Amino acid sequence: MKLVKLCAALSLGVLVSACDEGLRGYPADKTIDRGINAHSLKSLKWGVYVDPDGCDHWISDDGVEGYQVNRLDRYGKPVCSGVAPPTYTAGDFKGGSPIPDPN
Repeated sequence: MKLVKLCAALSLGVLVSACDEGLRGYPADKTIDRGINAHSLKSLKWGVYVDPDGCDHWISDDGVEGYQVNRLDRYGKPVCSGVAPPTYTAGDFKGGSPIPDPN
């Protein structure tokens, strides 16, 4: 029984460690786009998408990939600014990349 528990624990450890991108050769830094035109995500132009509930999300589109991050206040609560109607966007979020966007 102890051998079964040990094997189960080791198997679980291997499965969980496979979730770490560092093991697959990717750096853990999520602020860098490692695609065709690798660059810092800070260089992209960001806009705001307003979800159906009226809350804001930072969005950016570099022509190949898109990024979305919840817009939170300093206490971790969602920001619902009313910058645009629900399901609409505001800002030039498709700029900042030399790759054209087909849409």
